[in-house]
Amino acid sequence: MSDQLSGEALLHIRPGLRLELPGKRVDLELKGYADYVHYTGLFTPGSTNTSHVQALADLNVAFNKEGQIGVELADTLQRSDRTRSAAIGAGVLSLYNELKLRVPLRPGGGALEVVPQVGWALERFKPMGALAPVGCGGPECDPALVNRFDYDDLRTGVEGRWRFLPKTAVVVDVDLNLRSYNRGGTPSALLLRGKAGLAGLVTPKIAVTATLGWGQDFRAAAGGTLIAQVEGSYLVSPTTTVKAGYARTLEPVAAFGQFRDDRGYLEGQALLGGRLTLRATTAMDFLSFEGGNRRDTLFKLDVGPQYQFEKWLVGGAGYLLNTRTSTATGAGINYSRHEGYVRMTVTY
Repeated sequence: MSDQLSGEALLHIRPGLRLELPGKRVDLELKGYADYVHYTGLFTPGSTNTSHVQALADLNVAFNKEGQIGVELADTLQRSDRTRSAAIGAGVLSLYNELKLRVPLRPGGGALEVVPQVGWALERFKPMGALAPVGCGGPECDPALVNRFDYDDLRTGVEGRWRFLPKTAVVVDVDLNLRSYNRGGTPSALLLRGKAGLAGLVTPKIAVTATLGWGQDFRAAAGGTLIAQVEGSYLVSPTTTVKAGYARTLEPVAAFGQFRDDRGYLEGQALLGGRLTLRATTAMDFLSFEGGNRRDTLFKLDVGPQYQFEKWLVGGAGYLLNTRTSTATGAGINYSRHEGYVRMTVTY
């Protein structure tokens, strides 16, 4: 068996469960799945040894959801080969956990909503192979160094929304992000982001959100940039919607300090005959890493139908494409991933 990254056909077997218990005072939602990822060995003999188990558990609890003071508690635990680190490519397993607390405040009649929040997250990385891929040129693709990307993340901030017209609101979002890396090699980050703008209906069929702000790191990277989002949705018909947008964000990352993400996206959905739903989403991300000349381009496409056989039985299928190209070398950073899937949902 070779430890080098190479193409392979994978089979996912992923049973899951979603539990919803709505209530006037307490609203609970629990969802999760177990995912056995089987490497078939069709293209790379011996790759079956890389087969592994992935999983997700997601818990959301809301107290006094309609009251003037609410409390929302959420926890997400996930083991996956899709990491949240923008610098790492394929061939890495991630163990991620995030605990978040939100306290929505709705004084008066609810026209004003202020939501203080705090969250703590960690992510730990493990290589799926023992050798660095061919062409590897940095720690982001070397299995011996992947644990340098392990991090702890503390975020605190506040969101605000003031509906000064029946269908238009001022929105504000400010957060402070403290990121520390357990294995050293990258200085911690203290990133402040703030943006404000408007959200509402322009016409009965067109809704627009537009925000503008700034992100600034006050630690070693000391970089800053304009951050923004512009999004529009159009109600083509009562059963057909189209949404398009652009967003720029600034995030911390190991080895480079921080990166900027310029993202464009397009989504569409149509309901035909009351049972058949057709949907498609696509997005393009342009990542620019500080402290170097690395630039990455990510493309995603997800299309497929969904059909409601009965009120309690829904079936769906689709095709998912992910591609990544980078100025960094290495098979783990430059790749394409094609996935076809079938999903059945039973509700009772």
